[in-house]
Amino acid sequence: MTFTLDMTMMFAMHDALRRELERIAKVAARTGDDPRQVLRTAAGWELFKTFLVVHHTSEDITLWPAMRQALAGRPDDLALLDAMEDEHAAIDPLLAGVDEALTDRDHGADRLGGLVDALVTSLGGHLRHEESEGLALIDATLTGEQWQHFAEVHRDRVGGNAPRYLPWLLDDAGPETVARVLGRMPSPVVAAYQDEWRAAYAGLRLYS
Repeated sequence: MTFTLDMTMMFAMHDALRRELERIAKVAARTGDDPRQVLRTAAGWELFKTFLVVHHTSEDITLWPAMRQALAGRPDDLALLDAMEDEHAAIDPLLAGVDEALTDRDHGADRLGGLVDALVTSLGGHLRHEESEGLALIDATLTGEQWQHFAEVHRDRVGGNAPRYLPWLLDDAGPETVARVLGRMPSPVVAAYQDEWRAAYAGLRLYS
């Protein structure tokens, strides 16, 4: 699908979230080390939660309200927005549930696998739904200025986590994606990523 708006960062974010879901599911399925101990101390789990919340909150406070205003009187399109928001709302309790299972000494081990499976299903389904229907509606509805506002809010909510966000986003990304994302960044950010941030991220204990 060809978009009028630049969806580079949206697709890069979706790819990063899918990558993390795969890694988290692999940890939860381990039969040797206690997966709760691994996730409880894993930088990867914390980064995943942080940047997922940044992304969804930025959509909730910038995209959906602007689209609701523009799509007033179009019930089918508004129903799609309702679905997007409902899918977001279903994910937060799963994140909290996983965190609770990680500290539940009595029943956490039994609960963790099911909760992670539900998170993979819920978030994975949302990403597919957004890509198959939501992004087209976004592209047809929002102005370039409104889309830029979303990008600015997203960047501001990342805030001081930028040194970890960019290498996290591009972790395991293909060269074309890396080039497209870095091509949108100011040169000082690109230099910091290449000279400092990437190496610091590589030294983190993500899921071990």
